[in-house]
Amino acid sequence: MSAARTGAGQRVVVVGAGIAGLAAAHRLLDRGARVTVLEAGTRLGGKLVAGRIEGVRVDLGAGSMLARRPEAVGLAREVGLADRLQPPATPTAAIWTRGALRPMPKGHVMGVPGTADALAGVLSDEGLARIAREADLPPTGIGDDVAVGEYVAARLGREVVDRLVEPLLGGVYAGDAYRLSMRSAVPQLFRAAREHPTLTEAVRAVQGQAAAAAQSGPVFLGLEGGVGTLPAAVAGSVTARGGEILTGRAATGLRRDAEGGWRVTAGDRVLSADAVVVAAPAPAAADLLAAECPGAAAELRAVEYASMALVTLAYRRADVSLPPGSGFLVPPVDGRTIKASTFSAQKWAWSAQEDPELFVLRTSVGRHGETEVLGRDDAELVEVSRHDLREATGLTAAPVAGLVTRWTDGLPQYPVGHHARVARIRAHVAALPGLAVCGAQYDGVGIPACVASAYAAVDQLAGDPLGVQRLTADPVQSLHGGAGE
Repeated sequence: MSAARTGAGQRVVVVGAGIAGLAAAHRLLDRGARVTVLEAGTRLGGKLVAGRIEGVRVDLGAGSMLARRPEAVGLAREVGLADRLQPPATPTAAIWTRGALRPMPKGHVMGVPGTADALAGVLSDEGLARIAREADLPPTGIGDDVAVGEYVAARLGREVVDRLVEPLLGGVYAGDAYRLSMRSAVPQLFRAAREHPTLTEAVRAVQGQAAAAAQSGPVFLGLEGGVGTLPAAVAGSVTARGGEILTGRAATGLRRDAEGGWRVTAGDRVLSADAVVVAAPAPAAADLLAAECPGAAAELRAVEYASMALVTLAYRRADVSLPPGSGFLVPPVDGRTIKASTFSAQKWAWSAQEDPELFVLRTSVGRHGETEVLGRDDAELVEVSRHDLREATGLTAAPVAGLVTRWTDGLPQYPVGHHARVARIRAHVAALPGLAVCGAQYDGVGIPACVASAYAAVDQLAGDPLGVQRLTADPVQSLHGGAGE
């Protein structure tokens, strides 16, 4: 379509006010468009939520963002948050495995090691020996895509998957490593594995590329007050520049008009637009696209989601003595209930300074397909979290407050073939001038991925397909942001 579609004075409706939708609106205003954002709920920000417990500010959703991608950090700076960006106060984390907290091993790519060094205690002697034997295996064809767990287990043994890859990928996707797409979830390693005869060589190649790039500074950043404060800052910038954000306004209809534009129905309002960006989760996007883009709608209905919950606990600081570091991850193979814990007051300097008398931490529970644990009430989730914290760290004190945040169908899953599904969705959408999609269900679940997806959608509307092409070829890897993220 022509660049005029999203040029000065053009009317664009953005459906969804998660961080992707807000980022799209922000970029559209940069291009001179007139923007209306429709949000079905009463809150902005999607999975980014700022909250409080006992007066202390906390994140009730994602807690950090990858700093070595420009999109999320750049957006934070653009909306006036540069002076609130903070690295973690500690770079170390642990893994609770084989009955003890052990330092998180170095020298891996999302849990896939380049050597067996530093894995003693995490893996058994047989598991360590299995890694060493990989050099004797013939190369394994990786094809167009493969499940991370399946490929890694075949090359390095199941222990590597069960005790390293699973807790790291589970922290990002709340998913099953034996189902998750290597191409979409760990794209750097997927590319390297196609070019090297062994997986360990591929890992070392990825590490070598990172070293050659000589990236300085922290891998992750947070925001003073929590990354949950980012959506409000972006929304403030949008409205300050004339954008309109309507909450409690679900988009229920999307049709082409006789002039080649769009009509968006939202309650008793019908909005006319030159272009539409659909930034809603897959089920809502499917419903909205069903009439005009049934092929994309069918693909979106096949996207699966995982549910999980965060349990935030506040303790009297005098009652807490925890190991150093930002927290720990938990391999599901050990049969624990929690999958991670973040020691927020140790990980973030701003959290520790909120109230010197309080210590805030959080745990996460729930993975794809786990329904029993999330069926428990809030009090039970607090108790199982306390039980596992006691077993892992010896923490016996009672918290002064507990808060459970449930993310039902909160994390889209990236099974084998996810990249091909996304390509099909975008091909269907691209056939309709003035329509684009973005969000966590496409190119990565992290904040930079969502922002990159939004920017690519805006570029596509302006007639520039390069952003979408880059994301299709090279999704934004959603790394683990530390224990419990």
